[in-house]
Amino acid sequence: MLTWLEGMHPVVQALLATLFTWGVTALGAATVFVTREVNKKLLQGMLGFAAGVMVAASFWSLLAPAIELAKASGMLPWLPAVVGFLAGGAFLYAVDRLLPHLHLGLPMEESEGLKTRWKRSALLVLAITMHNFPEGLAVGVAFGAVAAGLPSATLAGAVALAIGIGLQNFPEGLAVSMPLRGEGLSRMRSFTFGQLSGLVEPIAGVLGAAAVLAIRPILPYAL
Repeated sequence: MLTWLEGMHPVVQALLATLFTWGVTALGAATVFVTREVNKKLLQGMLGFAAGVMVAASFWSLLAPAIELAKASGMLPWLPAVVGFLAGGAFLYAVDRLLPHLHLGLPMEESEGLKTRWKRSALLVLAITMHNFPEGLAVGVAFGAVAAGLPSATLAGAVALAIGIGLQNFPEGLAVSMPLRGEGLSRMRSFTFGQLSGLVEPIAGVLGAAAVLAIRPILPYAL
């Protein structure tokens, strides 16, 4: 099933995988064409399921290979994973503090980040886009780890991570486009903004794969 992927360059693999995750975001945003609103409990359940998928995918496709690689390289097994994990958290915290954005269901007065005169629709999209970049980066790094020959990193694991991220991108695309439609934007504009939130993933995926191939020692930390 994965044979057609094996002969490709890892950067191309990462690009295709993140184009898939972006496509699922667009699919979720496209629900705005068939309905004006979605049951909140259903959406919450979908987001909860997506969270569980991401926890599992994050450990088995990223953290576990990072620990194995550090161990094989003679490093303290848990240290690179901890350093990379905390650095990723610090990065997202800094972005959250600086990038103007607005979480779903909140009034404009509760927008976060630097103050701006941007419209509510732009702030809503940025709230989702903000964490889509590291998701794309994670997929790229996973494919880069396979190319680097890491024993615990497999093509199937990298694909599973992409599928997991894709599954949780569906309710995210929906969660952006539906509120925008409810605020009076046209179906097409709501869809356009919704799918744009996932556009950064292919960019980040290519960067992640290229970075770990160019600088292999950073791989345990990047994972």
